[in-house]
Amino acid sequence: MKHGLMTGVALATLITAPTFAEDWFPYPAEEVTPAFSSEGTANPVTYEPLEKAAEPHDICVSFPHMKDAYWLGVNYGVTEEAKRLGIKLNVVEAGGYTELAKQVSQIEDCVAGGADAVILGAISYDGLNNVIKEAAEKGIPVIDVINGVSSPDIAAKSLVSFYTMGYETGKYLTEKHPAGSEPVKVGWFPGPAGAGWVEAANSGFMDAVEGSSVEVLEARYGDTGKEAQLKLVEDVLQSDPDVSYLAGTAVTAEAAQGLLRERGLTDEIGLLAFYMTPGVYTGIQRGMISAAPADSMVIQGRIAVDQAVRIIEGQDYIKHVGPKIFVVDEDTIDDVDRDAILPPEGFRPVFSVE
Repeated sequence: MKHGLMTGVALATLITAPTFAEDWFPYPAEEVTPAFSSEGTANPVTYEPLEKAAEPHDICVSFPHMKDAYWLGVNYGVTEEAKRLGIKLNVVEAGGYTELAKQVSQIEDCVAGGADAVILGAISYDGLNNVIKEAAEKGIPVIDVINGVSSPDIAAKSLVSFYTMGYETGKYLTEKHPAGSEPVKVGWFPGPAGAGWVEAANSGFMDAVEGSSVEVLEARYGDTGKEAQLKLVEDVLQSDPDVSYLAGTAVTAEAAQGLLRERGLTDEIGLLAFYMTPGVYTGIQRGMISAAPADSMVIQGRIAVDQAVRIIEGQDYIKHVGPKIFVVDEDTIDDVDRDAILPPEGFRPVFSVE
């Protein structure tokens, strides 16, 4: 099973998010051992970042895009942590999951520009391995954030198991439609083909629904732009009008809300996302979206910055870690501290911290 967290990992569903008094830490997290292993085991840890950086290090951050609220959340995390630690940080984004060559070029520019470390939200699971190796050979550590890469040359991972995210989403459906109950059809929209997080979420979702009464239609892959996802949803509604659920990326769920409302299908078709965004959070509050696991993307960004500073300064660090996953639905959303898992409302992208 590629890029999943795997054997020995408890897939427990929590119903409340962590809360903090004055800052984001200490934060309940999970360390994967052995680090970087697709078959590693997740063990509970409490994450504690540094108080301050020893010097104003220069870190470069590369994202696939900032077209949706998810990556805005990661942007908020990395920039706020840079401010807290007292370092310089520059953010670039490639413009979409089709722009692999542009992301490679941007990382090369980061290295050439004298960055002390690179934080990478990867467009491709395998396609950035050469540029990661080139950076590592020049002594520039690369931290893998959110999406996952197969490169053995990275210095650290700050991410969760998207296998578990997909699994928890599928498990939610399986519990409602167990084996022997009336079959239901589910349209499945895992995201852009070839991205590591998409492959992992797809594996987890399919494993979870196996043996249940959930019939998953052919997966519809596509970029996580709203227009692209909306077209995929329209295609499924046309080809399979008896579909009972639409499950997939947060953008899929957000875009589908309006479409289902327009067609009077809100009460007939349920929506699920396999990760959390502000739009998904609001959709759950309003009863338009059934459930979604939260992976605390803001915290993943913060941890990546802390890892980078620790590596630059030669300090101890956790090589492979991510926030603990918990599921949010209509019954539990009132127990969730929104500020623990999402950026502030109205947040706009920040590209530079001096």
